[in-house]
Amino acid sequence: MAIRTVGVIGCGLMGSGITQVAAQGGFQVVVVEANDELLQRGLGKLKQTLDGLVERAKIDAKQRDATWGRISGTVKLEDLKGCDLVVEAMTENQALKNETFAKLDRICPPHALLASNTSSCNVTAMAAATKRPGKVLGLHFFNPVPLMKLVEVVRTILTEDEAARAATEWVKAAGKVPVQAKDSTAFIVNRLLVPYLLDAIRVYEGGLATIEDIDQAMKLGCGYPMGPFTLLDLVGLDTTMYVAEVMFDEFREPRYAPPPLLKRMVMAGHLGRKTGKGFYDHGAQNR
Repeated sequence: MAIRTVGVIGCGLMGSGITQVAAQGGFQVVVVEANDELLQRGLGKLKQTLDGLVERAKIDAKQRDATWGRISGTVKLEDLKGCDLVVEAMTENQALKNETFAKLDRICPPHALLASNTSSCNVTAMAAATKRPGKVLGLHFFNPVPLMKLVEVVRTILTEDEAARAATEWVKAAGKVPVQAKDSTAFIVNRLLVPYLLDAIRVYEGGLATIEDIDQAMKLGCGYPMGPFTLLDLVGLDTTMYVAEVMFDEFREPRYAPPPLLKRMVMAGHLGRKTGKGFYDHGAQNR
């Protein structure tokens, strides 16, 4: 199948990034938000991002204008009725996602693929909420979407081969590198990454080393671009804890259980860069 028009649900951090790479890849994009205030805020930040790329000579003004011209915004889910692919990038709420996929199934044309950008929710449950389970899959992008090349293409036991192939080809056309994964909690990256991050917190809790030295050790000893605590602050401590709790609930293995320090930092509102304070103090400018 040919994918020409893409719908994106959510114009926050992930949704706007997916919108940007899809539009830069030459696709018409319809982005949906819950209300006009959120929509205008998301589109405004996206416009600033494109302007910034021109200022840094990453793209020229003509490319910016062409990209912007492929994007339209709406607050009506029904406006996705002409899309060949819809990527849902809402909050990690299983019930809300299931409900949204059931609505999309009624709105979108029969050939349309329905995909979720979820990092922890059950894609099979979303597929089961539709009458086209074979055309439902996960497309898990990574933050920040415009810079991170990877997309996990997540197949359920119901996903048709042709749907997976079409989604994979679209990911490539959008300038990303696809890897194939089964619909199992946390997929590939988070299944390996989250226990590592939790273990770093436990090492610090145990008094083995300082936050700074643990970060430095992993950067210089393992060649990682950033240490675990820098990454935790970037991802968000609340996000990490949520994914860890989902993984622990699924597998009941102690290594997936959030450490006490992580729980208390989330309770205290120390969530990382987005609140200005996490394991590091990021200053008021990041609040």
